[in-house]
Amino acid sequence: MAKAPALQNIVRQHAEMAAHLWNIYDHHLLHPDDNPDMDEERLSRLVERLEAHLDGLRTAEEAGRQIAQALYAEFPEAGELFVLRMLTSSQPLKVVNLDLERVRAYLATTLPQ
Repeated sequence: MAKAPALQNIVRQHAEMAAHLWNIYDHHLLHPDDNPDMDEERLSRLVERLEAHLDGLRTAEEAGRQIAQALYAEFPEAGELFVLRMLTSSQPLKVVNLDLERVRAYLATTLPQ
């Protein structure tokens, strides 16, 4: 049975939302007092949503990587680069297991100035 084709618009939405949610997550961890409503439960839900969008991109396989690459080419920003890097890992990584200092250093040194 042939694999169903990836729906480009849906896959792009996964990439856009994953980038956006990463930015919210990272900003909150760096500045927790900026949003007092972001409690443990909301933060956990945010991470679940981020993981779900990354999973959607992984399910799309090569189409997911290509769309993430195109989105990064269009918007070379931290969230888009984060998504692209998460998709190039040989093993799926969980956001909660990331070394955030290393992630931030990678993003800072890789992003165009």
